[in-house]
Amino acid sequence: MNVVDLSHPLGEAMPVYPGTEPPRITDACTIAGNGFAEKLLRLYSHTGTHVDAPGHILPGAATLDRFEAGRFIGPGCLLDVSRARGLRVEIADLEKDAERIAVAEFAIFYSGWAKRWGDASYFYGYPALSETAAHWLAGFNLKGVGVDMISVDEMNSTSMDIHKILLSKDMVIIENLAGLEPLIGREFVFSCLPLNIISGDGSPVRAVAMIGEE
Repeated sequence: MNVVDLSHPLGEAMPVYPGTEPPRITDACTIAGNGFAEKLLRLYSHTGTHVDAPGHILPGAATLDRFEAGRFIGPGCLLDVSRARGLRVEIADLEKDAERIAVAEFAIFYSGWAKRWGDASYFYGYPALSETAAHWLAGFNLKGVGVDMISVDEMNSTSMDIHKILLSKDMVIIENLAGLEPLIGREFVFSCLPLNIISGDGSPVRAVAMIGEE
């Protein structure tokens, strides 16, 4: 089995959502001084490659600790929206993949935007779902939706409508995925296990795809 890493590494110099405090990672203990190494982490729960729980947006909705671990693992379906740069992704762009989505548990959108990670252009112009397409996608029996972009909503959105549509179906959302190219045209199992944070609205994850040997 081939395990493909789909996560950006965490570090103090990494890109963060505009207005968010960058992570701080300090050496709290060192082998030289304490006989062991231990780092102190200070970071927002939606830093880097991360999972959104419904409780991130919806009052009283499920938080991470209310999901079983298996809720974050399942068959994935890669949806190529790389030609929709700067445009909304509509139902017409997804209908051809309806049969594949129907047997998947995670719909993963590949836009190629992860290549812009570290550049200011990463935050704008990426293809986002339209409300009608989000409602259509929410009609499937999915555990979650993942994107290789900063958000499932447009950057200037204040209402977060796409988040609300998907999260209201008790899905999770995975943002800032990376390295999706090896999944094009392949069957795979997707995993995005978060930290089991009490009342957690989100968590950084080490997202991976597991591909069987050909």
